This record gives sequence, C-alpha cells and structure tokens, in this order.
Amino acid sequence: MSTPTAEELKARATALVPLLKENAARAESERRVPEENIKALTEAGLFRLTVPRRLGGFETNFRTMLEVTSELARGCGSTAWVATLINVTNWTVGLFPERAQLDVWGSGPDARVCGVLAPTSTSRKVEGGWRVTGRWGFASGSLHAQWANLGIPLTDGSGAQTDQGSALIPLTDLTIDDTWYVAGMRGTGSNTLVADDVFVPEHRVLSTTRGVVGDYPTEHQDEVLYRSAMVPVLALVLAGPQAGLAQAALEHVVTSLGKGKGISYTFYEKAAEAPSTQIQLAEAAQLVDTARLHLLRAADDIDTWAASGTYMPLEIRARVRMDTGYVARRAREAIDILVSIHGAGSFAEVNPLQRIWRDQETGSRHAVVNPAIASELYGRALLGIEDQVTPLI
Repeated sequence: MSTPTAEELKARATALVPLLKENAARAESERRVPEENIKALTEAGLFRLTVPRRLGGFETNFRTMLEVTSELARGCGSTAWVATLINVTNWTVGLFPERAQLDVWGSGPDARVCGVLAPTSTSRKVEGGWRVTGRWGFASGSLHAQWANLGIPLTDGSGAQTDQGSALIPLTDLTIDDTWYVAGMRGTGSNTLVADDVFVPEHRVLSTTRGVVGDYPTEHQDEVLYRSAMVPVLALVLAGPQAGLAQAALEHVVTSLGKGKGISYTFYEKAAEAPSTQIQLAEAAQLVDTARLHLLRAADDIDTWAASGTYMPLEIRARVRMDTGYVARRAREAIDILVSIHGAGSFAEVNPLQRIWRDQETGSRHAVVNPAIASELYGRALLGIEDQVTPLI
C-alpha cells in the first residue's frame, strides 16, 4: 500500500462515515466495534497512521490523525475512540527500540496495539527482563488488538522500585476481564486486561519517566513523528472524537430542522423560523468551531516542535493539556445546546442524538482530559511555579 496524502486519508475516513452510522447502534448493543467496521478501517489503512513508514505504515503527523479520528466520530463515537487509542498506542511502539518494533510489525504493518498508561501492576526483575502481574482497566480497543503497552513499576533485583515504565505484551499472554458496562462509549470494549506472572524482555520495556521529557530509546532519531512530545500526544488525541461528536450532533440537528420540525406548545410550526432556534444554533456552531480550532492549534504545536528537533517546552506542553480540556468543554456545551434545540425527542432510543450525547459525556470525563486539572497545571506553568499537580505534562 503506497503512502497516501493527508487529504486522501481524510477522504477515506469520510467515505466510511455512512457505514459507521449504520453500525453505531449495533456497536453499542454488542459492547464492541463490529468486525465489519474494523475490517473497513484496516482496508482503508486507518490503523497504520502512526506505524513507521519503514515498516509499511504511513507515519503521518498528528494533525492528520486528529482530522481522521474526528471525521470517524461523525459516524460512530466508539469506533472513532478505538481507532484513536490503537493509533496512539501504535505511536508509542515507535518510541521503543527497533527490536521491539519488529516484534510487533515484523510480519506486517496491520498489527494493532492497545494500551493503559497507569502502572496498576507489580513487577519483579529477573534475568533479561521483568515478570509482571497486574490488572489494567479501561483498555480501549483490547478486543481488536494483538499487543498491549501497559504501565508497570520498574524494580531492581532487591524488589525496590527504581522507575515507572510500560511493557509491550502480546495479547496471547493476557486475559480480558469483561468489565465495561457503562452509559456511553459502550462500543469501545474498554475492558480490563489481566497478566499473571508474564515475562517481558528488557527490549520491550520503556521508561515513562524518561519518555515524558522526550528521552526515547528508538534508534531512528530522524523520524519526526517519534520526536513528538509524549504527554501532549497522549492527551490531545482523546479530544479528536470529542470534536467529531459535536460536529455530528450539529449536522443531525440542522438536518432535522431542515425537515420542518416544529416547537411543541408554541405557534412555531417550523422551529427553524424561530429567532431563539437560530441564535442557539449559531452559538452551538460557534462552539463546535472553537473546539476544532483549539484541537488543530494544539496538533500543529506538537507537529511543529517535533519537526524543529527541540523538545516542546513545559509551558507549551501545559497549554496542549489545557487545549485538550477546552475542546472537551466546548464540545459538551455545543451538544447540550443542540439537544435542547431538538427537544425531548433527542432522548428517544431510536434517535442517534442521545447516543452522541452519552458518548461525549463519557469520553470527555477521561482523567487525562479533565479540564479543571488542565487549567490548574497550565496556570502554574504560566506563573513559573515549579511544583506541579502531575508529572504528566
């Protein structure tokens, strides 16, 4: 498969929107992305966005990835979320030594990786690596992955923790505990991965502490994509589906208004003729645009600093965290207005607007997205306060 342009990749995502819309209710009821969707994304190459070009991937930039995933969310929030998490975890594999990358993609570029950063596990240092036991919740995309990149404490021979890291583990060494019963993003299958004394060789372990400051062990330092700042990447990608869901809600309401929907218990036979509707719709559209502008500004920050060869400064990294939370807030506000315009009928089970609303409400509560925490850490960065609320900046 030749390397497509950014425009071609976005067009491929757009072409899949009707299929994803058709299967969205099924994804929710089955609590997993339908295999038809996974096959379509694979054939379109949309799981290769962050796989190294030398291994058959597209190695695109983050602006392109976010434009693709936000477009997919116009069809199905759960599918877009899974595509997001697999692509960003694939990107983390590109930070590992080449030997680890070949473990994953040596047989082809379509191997998919899921991941959980939190080190909810124990590890024991042994000759040649670590033995790992743990449970990792919220593993989005795990039902469709062949590998997982999972947070672990790094220990020395005495058992003392020396660092925090992540370990690449094949899914064949893990089990999946069916725990994902939620109000929104039901189709992501974000279940719990379980490891029981699994051996992980040293070349498949990455120091998260070093990664946060841009110290990656990949030998291919000329590959711009894998010089991107770790935490800004891991945070911002979660905002792509948020912007796409808000756009989907806007399109749904505009279409409904165009069909002549009225306002019950008023003299307005067509809601579109009501000044209140027009004003609210304009406000919602502006919020959708605002979310997208911040999303792409932050993506350009990541891409520009990666291309410069200089690791993104702390203040800009903090601003990207702020942008991530801001996208989620503006998308949420836009959908809230749109649901009010559409009325109580928004919550009928047959109406896709209620699923869009639930998906966004759920996805925007991801801990790394948290707007309040993002505001606090950005404010501290602006004031030059060294003590921060999290190392994940």
